[in-house]
Amino acid sequence: MTTKEPGQQHPIRIYLVVWGLLFLVSALSYSTDFIDRGFWRWMLILLFMVLKAGFIVAVFMHMRWERFALISAILTPPVLLLVLVGLMTIESDYTRSTRIEHFADGTRDESMPAAVRETDN
Repeated sequence: MTTKEPGQQHPIRIYLVVWGLLFLVSALSYSTDFIDRGFWRWMLILLFMVLKAGFIVAVFMHMRWERFALISAILTPPVLLLVLVGLMTIESDYTRSTRIEHFADGTRDESMPAAVRETDN
């Protein structure tokens, strides 16, 4: 007499669909090489990167089937880091403008940004 313990089996179709989506998103990511350098290119690259990471974490690392507490414990720190990076980006514009204002008085210093030194010549 054999007893089978109930286990969770995911259909292979899910893995094949996600594999196909990863292939498609990777192709779209590589196609950004034909876009001129700029804001939209980098936004697309980052979007495709996050999509691929999300697919991999959700399906292949089985996070889709985990409890909400575990999912939030794993996903909250990266989201908070992204918020902090956004705040630093906002702050960097202010810091750059103050440096340009400070160094624009004609003093030549090694700590002056190269972009400011080149525009003054």
